[in-house]
Amino acid sequence: MIGNDWDDKLSIVWNSNGFQKFYNLILKEYENKTIFPPKEHIFEALKLTSFQNTKVVIVGQDPYHGVGEAHGLSFSVQKGIKVPPSLKNIYKELESDLGIKPKEHGDLTNWAKQGVLLLNAVLTVEKDKAASHRNLGWELLTDYIIKVLNTKDEPIVFVLWGNFAKEKSSLITNEKHLIITSPHPSPFSANSGFFGSKPFSRTNAFLESQNKKTIDWSL
Repeated sequence: MIGNDWDDKLSIVWNSNGFQKFYNLILKEYENKTIFPPKEHIFEALKLTSFQNTKVVIVGQDPYHGVGEAHGLSFSVQKGIKVPPSLKNIYKELESDLGIKPKEHGDLTNWAKQGVLLLNAVLTVEKDKAASHRNLGWELLTDYIIKVLNTKDEPIVFVLWGNFAKEKSSLITNEKHLIITSPHPSPFSANSGFFGSKPFSRTNAFLESQNKKTIDWSL
């Protein structure tokens, strides 16, 4: 389904009757309603960032539910689409933290190609209906992905923004990994501790301490 080592790591899920039944339900949703992201981008995060190459995980909640926005990467929107408020705040913190000027686009593909797994907990959504596919079954897969990454010998940085993402910390028990948490970058909470949390420099400092190549956060 993915085309890299995730297929092997997740084969127990792909081949289970429960997942097959759930995924067929999702595919029927695509036939009958307008669902985002486009079907070919549902697993884009896994396609761009293999298990072996994952160095950082940034956990999001749901895909964007507006036309043309979601393309399978958490917090990211396709080029030509207006940068959403949360991503604008991520860019503000990036500039404050590392001096990197915000881009006019919101496409984070360059991060994914360097080993930043931009993983939403829920991988699909109905048009204009936020959280419409929450609790249907995606969380069983995405929680399993985090559990599999937790077993990795090589240290990973897990970036958890907001209470929803912080709940995933219970799945991360390997002391080799680093967990960075803060309030969500949403305009409703960014001033409560997201700004000034320096997740980008902290991530790179940890990767450097583990003799791993750092992330070029510029886009």
